[in-house]
Amino acid sequence: MTKTIHRFFVDPAAMAGDKFALPGSIRHQVTRVLRLSPGDELVLLDGRGEQARCRLTAGGELDVLRRGAAEGDPRHRLVVWQALIKGDGLERVVQQGTELGVAEFRLLVTARCVVHELSARRLERLQTVAREAAEQSERGLVPPVHAPVPLANGLRPGVVMLFERLDGNGTRLSRLDPPGEVIIGPEGGFDADEVAQAQRAGVTLAGLGPRILRSESVSIAAAAVILSQAGDFA
Repeated sequence: MTKTIHRFFVDPAAMAGDKFALPGSIRHQVTRVLRLSPGDELVLLDGRGEQARCRLTAGGELDVLRRGAAEGDPRHRLVVWQALIKGDGLERVVQQGTELGVAEFRLLVTARCVVHELSARRLERLQTVAREAAEQSERGLVPPVHAPVPLANGLRPGVVMLFERLDGNGTRLSRLDPPGEVIIGPEGGFDADEVAQAQRAGVTLAGLGPRILRSESVSIAAAAVILSQAGDFA
């Protein structure tokens, strides 16, 4: 039976050289939670695309066995612009979006947002969720999660806005070339002024189909569709 090789994102400075101390940020998890022993191997990632496979020594240090480029990230770079939503919906967006291969999360405040701001602590929690999901899904990069900005910041040609109220002749997301950026609204969707603003800015409107999904479901479904179309998923 193949033994699991655990993966951890650490500060790049903590994994410099051919031999170094076990980084403090993962010491408790390695020694107390996972109870790894001398001779066990693990992979450290710098979050920038590089990784080091290491062996734990009896002295609690790590010997580097080999270094190289981290794997597991899609070739297609997808940025998700997600409107703020209530509850733990944002955590699901970040967790499952990271697992699918989203490269970056940018949060938005729109007219129909129930929540209009995000505390520093909440943002830090979302960044932790992204890191843990990246470790679990064996990605080489941790997608950043940015603080909320106004909708106008994401409006420009080439961006796709998912709008559930398109008529029967509306464009389906799956029929477009895979976009690099997609905008998802809050629980109540976008209002008419926001849609008009997006159209004036050259944003493409598209839909996922006839059913109305929860905001977090739209984000996850859109990422799956886009990355599948790009050949990076399913």
